[in-house]
Amino acid sequence: MATIGDLVDALRRREGIDAAIVLGRDGLLIDGASEHALDPEGLAAHVPPMVASAIDMGRTSARGDFGLMVLEYSAGMAVVTSVSPDALLLVLLRPTANLSSLLFDLRRHRAQIAALV
Repeated sequence: MATIGDLVDALRRREGIDAAIVLGRDGLLIDGASEHALDPEGLAAHVPPMVASAIDMGRTSARGDFGLMVLEYSAGMAVVTSVSPDALLLVLLRPTANLSSLLFDLRRHRAQIAALV
């Protein structure tokens, strides 16, 4: 049976991925792997306030429950997705990464990922 660590390692090994971090909704690190210059615990702490705003936006706009967000920056992208009621996944991508492939895989394997958390 696969583990959270296996998920993080598999994501991290994808071309163009700088970090893969599983965190609790409270911002505490569950597991993560990143480039040496990135701090998984520090990154995890920034995610819950963004998700809280996305949840509020979903309610206000009658769009339903939060599922996934993509943030674009000058040096790459960040993907945050809900993997269970208690956990989130943050993936940081370089500009050269295949975003569409990652999004497809996250959606296709959502149930398997949730079972790991």
